[in-house]
Amino acid sequence: MSAEDLEKYETEMELTLYREYRDVVGIFKYVVETDRRFYLCNQVDVKARSESGDVFFEVSMSDCWVWDMYRPARFAKSVKVLTFKDVNVEELNPSDITPPK
Repeated sequence: MSAEDLEKYETEMELTLYREYRDVVGIFKYVVETDRRFYLCNQVDVKARSESGDVFFEVSMSDCWVWDMYRPARFAKSVKVLTFKDVNVEELNPSDITPPK
């Protein structure tokens, strides 16, 4: 596979992922961003934990969709993330969601 073929494949995968996001975003209540992934979910709980003086976040989500073009199945019943980095949680307002066609 040439570099050009690989680039074309990744571009097509990103477009497919965006189209899927556009189709499903309206059924979710929250957007959650971590340092490694972007999630859509209907329930989220973030807890700050401390162990040996280090603070980390435990993020529990249910009824999720994961933005990851390399995952064969992007829907997950529940997801738990442990991270030392920032976590951003936003509640979606259904009237605010109008992705371009």
